[in-house]
Amino acid sequence: MDRYSFAREAIVRAGKLLYDRLLVASNDGNISARVGNNEILITPTGVSKGFMACEDIVLIDMDGNVLSGGKPSSEYNMHIAVYKNRSDVLACVHAHPPKATAFASSSQSLDSLLLPEAVLALGNVACTEYASPSTHELAKSVASCIGEADVLLLSCHGALTVGKDVMDAYFKMESLEHVASIALYTRLLGNRMPLPDGERERLLDIRRDIYGKQVIKKP
Repeated sequence: MDRYSFAREAIVRAGKLLYDRLLVASNDGNISARVGNNEILITPTGVSKGFMACEDIVLIDMDGNVLSGGKPSSEYNMHIAVYKNRSDVLACVHAHPPKATAFASSSQSLDSLLLPEAVLALGNVACTEYASPSTHELAKSVASCIGEADVLLLSCHGALTVGKDVMDAYFKMESLEHVASIALYTRLLGNRMPLPDGERERLLDIRRDIYGKQVIKKP
């Protein structure tokens, strides 16, 4: 199986998971995978992520030109911005997970130390400035934050996760929504108990040394 076929299958698999787990609705969301120095596979526009086929996936270059397939997601500039600013990233997932998007739409950060697993799974969670969907302004907003986190809350617009492959980026999205759920429950219960001072740095060290995951230190 060549890298194109493998990446296409992974995108289709992740799209179905996003749809089945209610992290997107209707035709929402987009997924991409970098398959070469100048090649990106990306989901098509106007197609439900739960009902894609491998032949639906579009191949574009780093300038957004279509190399094969139909019309790419209108958010292709956002994906290109990530790849141009993070050489280590090979996949992006954009979705509208309801609870995480509620945080993104209320200007409330999820970067609080409520449970160790949040730091181990997600690392930093950054929040972008608002920009209209499908615009170069959104791409610039993402580019300004992607250097400090693998997980972004897009102001009033959902979330973006990146990773070493499609499923890595997908699982970060799933974990983000799980963390957002716990954060909401703790607010309902009251008496929130953040982790001790200094625990964040220790957890980031564990994330790097034991889990073998990249750690991005905040500037």
